[in-house]
Amino acid sequence: MGGVRWAFPCAAWRPRREEWLLAARLVQPEEKERIGSFVYARDAKAALAGRLLMRKLIAEKLCIPWNEIHLQRTSKGKPFLANSIFSVYSNYNFNVSHQGDYAVLAAEPELQVGIDVMKTDLPGSSSIPNFFRIMKRQFTETEWHVIRSMNNEWMQLDMFHRHWALKESFLKAIGVGIGFNLQRIEFNVSPLQMEIGKVYSETQMLLDGEKEEEWTFETDLNPRHVILMSLRNEVIISLIVPLVGSEKNKFSSIICSLFYRQES
Repeated sequence: MGGVRWAFPCAAWRPRREEWLLAARLVQPEEKERIGSFVYARDAKAALAGRLLMRKLIAEKLCIPWNEIHLQRTSKGKPFLANSIFSVYSNYNFNVSHQGDYAVLAAEPELQVGIDVMKTDLPGSSSIPNFFRIMKRQFTETEWHVIRSMNNEWMQLDMFHRHWALKESFLKAIGVGIGFNLQRIEFNVSPLQMEIGKVYSETQMLLDGEKEEEWTFETDLNPRHVILMSLRNEVIISLIVPLVGSEKNKFSSIICSLFYRQES
């Protein structure tokens, strides 16, 4: 069983009311409650898509029926499969992220994995220089030098989000919370310029000043989004392909066919 990389354009997903209610019934009560706590409907939809991606993964790859899947979270909030599974799958690791227009998932049978997606928009009404001042403590001087070396402010913002997603994906892979000092991690991002749709794995990480050889970072760039994956030990490079055009609603049909199959 190889690695899995999925991206779902949740912003383009327009479920009918009956589809939404059906989808909500197929997640655990605590998941449904968590999804219902989001203020904005787009965030609730993205969170639901992320939970459905995990369940689709487990049903297809581990052959566990949807109505028997039991997900829990670690004390730091990382989802994991609580079912007893065969020892051959005991190290199966998966992670999801949703932000902007996408919900994304990465999974590996033997590797630690974390994933993060960032839409390269400016948060709130702040200017880019002011936003950088607020976030100054999140990156090392070397990282800020790289971010500010870009040709214009919006390219700098793109590089900022790339560094931020790298750090987030690493923290999600190791399963720690927000108390981790981000200055302990420093990324040597490579290449500085990327082509949309191409996956790169040249970026390296320093932890407490020491180069980490066991970790590899996959970077995929889609229009206005950057997707980062942190992988420990061996690496299987895969490309996340966003659904486009007439395929945008395909995921809804796939989910609903699985739902109805389970219900029957």
